[in-house]
Amino acid sequence: MIRHCVFIHFKPTISVAYKTELFDEIDRLKHRLPGMLAVHIGTNVSPEEGMDKGFSDGFIVDFADSFARDAYLEDSEHKQTGSRLVAAAEGGIAGILVYDLETDD
Repeated sequence: MIRHCVFIHFKPTISVAYKTELFDEIDRLKHRLPGMLAVHIGTNVSPEEGMDKGFSDGFIVDFADSFARDAYLEDSEHKQTGSRLVAAAEGGIAGILVYDLETDD
């Protein structure tokens, strides 16, 4: 399984409603992309102050394998939402951290 972790440092002007809209778009992809198993969305709740480096919101997508993850990355709707996420992030692409983990689950 691939666990695709995406953390975003949003611009301070981005509303909670707009963040929710973007995250909902990501979540809806699981209904039509095979191998996209689960989407977890949330705000950082770590008590370790300052450790998030401003990446206070994010999501994690679980994929059956790298092929499912790669299909997601090439999906036109994902790319459109990804562009909107970049535009909403502080510093553009610099305001987004992506980290993929391969797990035995």
